[in-house]
Amino acid sequence: MVRNIVLLSGSSHPQLTETICTHLGIPPAKIHLSKFSVGETRVEIGDSVREKDVFIVQSGGGKVNDHLMELLITISACKTASARKVTAVLPLFPYSRQSDLPYNKAGAPLARLPTRVGSSSEVDGGGKNGGGASGPYTFDSRPTTPYPGQAESAGMGGNNGANHLSKRLNGLSIGHKGGVNGDIDPKAPVPKRKDTLDSVQSDASYFDESNNPQAPSYQTTNTGITAPPLDFKPQRGYKQWVAQAGTLVADLLTCAGADHIITMDLHDPQYQGFFDIPVDNLYGRHLLRKYIQHQILPKHGGKENCVIVSPDAGGAKRATNIADALGMDFALIHKERRQNPTPTSRSTPHKPASMLLVGAVAGRTAILIDDLADTSNTITRAAKLLKKSGAATVYALVTHGVFSGDAVERIWASALDRVVVTNSVPQEEHVRRMDELARAEGKAGEGKLEVLEVGGVFAEAIRRVHHGESISVLFQYD
Repeated sequence: MVRNIVLLSGSSHPQLTETICTHLGIPPAKIHLSKFSVGETRVEIGDSVREKDVFIVQSGGGKVNDHLMELLITISACKTASARKVTAVLPLFPYSRQSDLPYNKAGAPLARLPTRVGSSSEVDGGGKNGGGASGPYTFDSRPTTPYPGQAESAGMGGNNGANHLSKRLNGLSIGHKGGVNGDIDPKAPVPKRKDTLDSVQSDASYFDESNNPQAPSYQTTNTGITAPPLDFKPQRGYKQWVAQAGTLVADLLTCAGADHIITMDLHDPQYQGFFDIPVDNLYGRHLLRKYIQHQILPKHGGKENCVIVSPDAGGAKRATNIADALGMDFALIHKERRQNPTPTSRSTPHKPASMLLVGAVAGRTAILIDDLADTSNTITRAAKLLKKSGAATVYALVTHGVFSGDAVERIWASALDRVVVTNSVPQEEHVRRMDELARAEGKAGEGKLEVLEVGGVFAEAIRRVHHGESISVLFQYD
């Protein structure tokens, strides 16, 4: 039994928390999670966390935004209640697929300035402060943000427009009727700010020409500066920018008070660099490797009749690690997305892609390895290609089975023979839907979905972190 430790469960995956507590020999701490009528999250911790090591288990599946906010509030509540250390346990890290690009803290993401025909190096941002055609700059705002040496813009004069703007401001006629040369009549009362509504109304009535013939007249000239239209399109040479939330989520967890992060199979490993606190990224591939070794290979004639396949180039390293550990052959599916998207799903628009298989799979059992399945378009299209290429059986082994939208139905209707996932996110509903589809076609008990337990891995990681032990043993698979 581990002492001086508190394990709290978020609303995303209470079953996993129960499993972790069983391995550690401790009960889960009392916590009440609810929402106010307005929809705001309410967190009430029922046990003392003073000077305790607190671990909060919250996965990123389901209602991701609600779960993230719930986690942040719980972390803050524990720090306010004098917890010694707070560790966020995130089996599936939220927003891990939205990693950031390199950017300048003072502005927009850095890029290279597009070449402007007939423009000088000064205009292109060259020189000491700019990069010219090859140096970094921040994307032009609309209207353009002035910078030294910038050419005159519409409605603005030289010297970055300052002199011309000053002349126009000086030319404004702000004077009282009957005044001389635009000067303000010294007898005209100066409105003062008061706190009562009556005083505001009385001041307003003075400046109304219909009620007061002596009201001052305000005459202005058009400066030529207009606001951009709401439906404007990006100008040529401007890259359409899509916000990425990687650094933001990392900063939110840190600012809430998290001292440590434990997660599994980050979609982008560089995500760890966004944090100023320790991040332990566990791997699920040893569970997948054991399943291949003890469940797939004995059924399909050993290593010679099986091949590890990566469904895309991004997961090649992940798949080759398993292939090398088991001494198996490796194949790769190269996917090239086209420009014009075509809806192929009832829930999610998907860009069609041309897929090319590199490797021999004819007459063999193909084992797809991936870290995350959301809409399942990738693995189902890969399975179709593998079957067309002569594969006898197709497995898909995935760490995080999110299965949003109609993913379960798509898997059932696909060429996949078996899909194996971990319970890093709740899988009970997915298994139930898969079993219903199987029964509807008279194949009760033949559902394609199988779930592996990761509670033991996280329990051991929590125990080692709590006692200050190394967790490198969790990364050793031989």
